[in-house]
Amino acid sequence: MAEEMEQEASEEMIALAAAEVALETPGVYSLMPGITETIQGNLLRRAVDAPGVRVSRTGDQIMIDMTLVTEYGFNIPSVAWNVQERVKKRVESVQGLTVDVVNIHVQKIHFTAPQEETDEPKN
Repeated sequence: MAEEMEQEASEEMIALAAAEVALETPGVYSLMPGITETIQGNLLRRAVDAPGVRVSRTGDQIMIDMTLVTEYGFNIPSVAWNVQERVKKRVESVQGLTVDVVNIHVQKIHFTAPQEETDEPKN
């Protein structure tokens, strides 16, 4: 039981580190919770510390799934690659673990609304 709680805490720490790195990556607008997290939050009333990040751990193998919203105008494959590399590097250096896979799922693209041009000066 204690080992299970320790693994769960470790998974939460990995998820939080991964979320922080992803949000610092240029081209990432936000993380988006998946269906599992939505069910946990709504039906089970269980808080999810890092929405958009799911960590699976089997023994020494770690798999991270991330669901992103990217910014319009960025090259999506480049953003995904950067997130994968940065997350893997951070988790391995901070947690001292080997990350086997970082799967990136781009769910949406965020478009910035164009500002209306007017003749009035902006204050």
